[in-house]
Amino acid sequence: MSTLDPGRLEEAPDVEAADPGGMLRQVASSAAQIREARRAAEEAGVAALAEDGRPRAVVVTGMGGSGISGDVLAAVCGLGCPVPVTTVRGYRLPGWVGAADLVIAVSCSGSTEETLEVAAQAARRGCRLLCVGGAGSPLADLAARSRGVFVPVRSVGQPRSTLWGLTVPLLVAARTLGLTDVPDAVLESTAARLEDVAHRCRPDSEPFVNPAKRIALDLAGDVPLVWGTSPLAETAAYRMCCQLNENAKYPGVFGGLPEADHNQVMAFDGLFAGGGSPADPDDFFRDRTEDAEHGLHLVVLRDTEEHPQTAKRREASVELARDRGVAVTEILAEGDHPLERIATLIALADYVTVYLAITLGVDPTPVPAIQELKARIA
Repeated sequence: MSTLDPGRLEEAPDVEAADPGGMLRQVASSAAQIREARRAAEEAGVAALAEDGRPRAVVVTGMGGSGISGDVLAAVCGLGCPVPVTTVRGYRLPGWVGAADLVIAVSCSGSTEETLEVAAQAARRGCRLLCVGGAGSPLADLAARSRGVFVPVRSVGQPRSTLWGLTVPLLVAARTLGLTDVPDAVLESTAARLEDVAHRCRPDSEPFVNPAKRIALDLAGDVPLVWGTSPLAETAAYRMCCQLNENAKYPGVFGGLPEADHNQVMAFDGLFAGGGSPADPDDFFRDRTEDAEHGLHLVVLRDTEEHPQTAKRREASVELARDRGVAVTEILAEGDHPLERIATLIALADYVTVYLAITLGVDPTPVPAIQELKARIA
């Protein structure tokens, strides 16, 4: 049973003791991952993917911390991308995918069963194939047999903290195909921004100046609704909820504007709004919530490029939440390029979820329920 103790975030030695698996060090490696993965992608010959021209579509297959790379690729390519970019999370490749398409299989370990199954289907259909994952793995073998391009990625510990090592080869492939403009200068400026976030969120930075520690303490005990204000920020919101789940072993509900204003906003009038006390609670719920003073917490991940109507909806939604006693935290993207913006949102959220785990007395690194589930179906 986890226990809330804000004091765990005060001193760097206490923080490090509460993080025996080194998740904070893994998160702090993000900038280095970008630089290493760019070199690895170029050395692996990703440029060869363009020899047959632009594909009809790009399909990324991956699960968990590997699958999110496909969402980041789609977000960076944006709505102006000349071809659709979609992510498959499961065992089956959609029926429309064929030889005119590029399939990118991403697995940090190189042995994820769903990803291997979809990659094998892609190979049988004659798709162009790019595989990204662990060297010497079943995925590497499949790429070799299928004459696909394979980019080896060095895991920094966990797939979810190797996000940029797994994503940058996809971005390099996309720019080679003319699907997005992500020059080396942007990769380097993004790495520099990640280093800056790491500096601000370092373990020896006290909570009152460390944005990630401060947000973690604000969230502790609340139920987060995490909304993005653009498709790019919505991807970061999904990532944050996945990190809440895996790092902090904590729930999180993701959404995006304007869609959330058509459904999730109604939670502001429900049981968990305003500290969790409904207007006419029965004894069970009254006992559960009166002392806790916890309820919904709206976390708004703000893109610097919002549709004007979405910006109006964001402002109105925040006012609506506060009027109903719902706590609100806003996190603003930094930078101009879409890659910089999504990276800064994801980076701060990664730190928040690790610090939330620590303040709850939870080890951020292991995922025992996932391992037990895998053992049960093996």
